Amino acid sequence: MATVLVPLAQGCEELEAVTIVDLLRRAGIDVSTAGLDDQPVKASRGMVLIADMNLDQAMQKSYDMIVLPGGLPGADNLNQDPRIHTLLKKMYADKKYIAAICAAPKVLAGAGLLDGRQATSFPGSLDNCRIRDLDYQEQAVVIDGQIITSRGPGTAMDFALTLIAQLLGPDKRAEVEAPLQRPAS
Repeated sequence: MATVLVPLAQGCEELEAVTIVDLLRRAGIDVSTAGLDDQPVKASRGMVLIADMNLDQAMQKSYDMIVLPGGLPGADNLNQDPRIHTLLKKMYADKKYIAAICAAPKVLAGAGLLDGRQATSFPGSLDNCRIRDLDYQEQAVVIDGQIITSRGPGTAMDFALTLIAQLLGPDKRAEVEAPLQRPAS
């Protein structure tokens, strides 16, 4: 079974966090959420999220993918935690998937993982990051090897469905997407 870690920082974007966890679990993926500490996570719009474990506990396990929800100050809180950078670098070295949405691609930049890559983000969130040779895209979801990025709350469903396709294939994505009753594009 595929395993995914979703770190939840204070001030994360709840629409992104909940959509990612919900859709991946609908696909039968083993998703673990981890708070940066043992406190409930107050998201950017005031929703309170209870993580499955804290980040120290999560770091004792291995995962096929890590997914960073965005939002502010959530993405900044992730970026300021050296454990997140350590985890991202280890997963990258182990050839695991790394995904980030909205403002969270700045965390990938902070870990040095966007140099020479194609990526997207919430408009402006990468402007102050030092990224060498970034090929910035404005698509809803951008895949560059093992790194997957997305734009924001409005693209969260497309992002989560893309993550399912990467881990389990297009048939599983279609199986999860069909009952969602999304309009044809």
